[in-house]
Amino acid sequence: MIPSPRLVHIVDEVPELDGVENLALVVALEGFLDAGSAGALACQHLVRAGAFSADGGGVVVATFDVDQLHDYRARRPPLTFARDHYEAYEAPRLVVRMLRDAGGTPYLLLHGPEPDIRWEAFCRGVREVIERLDVALVVSMGSVPMAVPHTRPIAITHHANNPDLLTGTSPWRGELRVPSSAQALLEVRLGEWGHDAQGFVAHVPHYLAQLDYPRASVFLLEQVELAARLTVDLDELRAAADEREEEIGRYLSANSEVQDVVTALEQQYDTFARAEEEGSSLLAEDEPLPTGEEIGRQFEQFLAGLEGPDETGGAS
Repeated sequence: MIPSPRLVHIVDEVPELDGVENLALVVALEGFLDAGSAGALACQHLVRAGAFSADGGGVVVATFDVDQLHDYRARRPPLTFARDHYEAYEAPRLVVRMLRDAGGTPYLLLHGPEPDIRWEAFCRGVREVIERLDVALVVSMGSVPMAVPHTRPIAITHHANNPDLLTGTSPWRGELRVPSSAQALLEVRLGEWGHDAQGFVAHVPHYLAQLDYPRASVFLLEQVELAARLTVDLDELRAAADEREEEIGRYLSANSEVQDVVTALEQQYDTFARAEEEGSSLLAEDEPLPTGEEIGRQFEQFLAGLEGPDETGGAS
């Protein structure tokens, strides 16, 4: 009988990690929990920042066998057709990379596509990485679309499998039934196995969820810095966020109908904020949100305006 292939391959020795205390593993998986590509952009920024460190941009210390986790028909990887042949196949990669922060502190980054299948096996694979490399804390990043305006501060949902790790107050009351993700399941399983894990979910304006939205990435990385005690130079990411905000502002100033929808969201947001400050219900009275259909119609035009063929500064 042919043995099953290993799901994760971990390097035998990582001298750079010898003696490192409180090693953090930062996790951000592309897919379901990545509105505005906030986590993906944050990971790209971290890897680029690692290029200025002594390890030359990070060392891959663990690799997952994507063939055991990926649904290729649901998420087809791109390749290039060059005149009369195929080339440059971009195979999906799910890896753990060792990086250093701006102060030289080493940490680990798990990034790549969220597994489509075998979530339990994936969690066991991450556990193997954690225990082999002596990780002390797992910190995850995620983002979800919400009916909030981009002109207000980005809200962050804090969560952890150990209440002592929570660094902020939850905006939610009671229980919510939400769709699961591999990243969320990982936090649950790690808690059951005695490993600390916490995370942050940014609330991205739902009309921007299909665009790259680096402002959410900045907010997430600021939280990661505090939780994992890392120092990250965010200047480049902040500049990209400012550029995106200016682009959105220019579009809104030229499209009053879309601006009206944003204004309605601002009024709703402010009503909620006042209610919280006064200790009353978070549900606003006599301030109905625009319906999904109304918002959808307006922001089909919005997205087309930002990503149309005549745009020179559109989203990447």
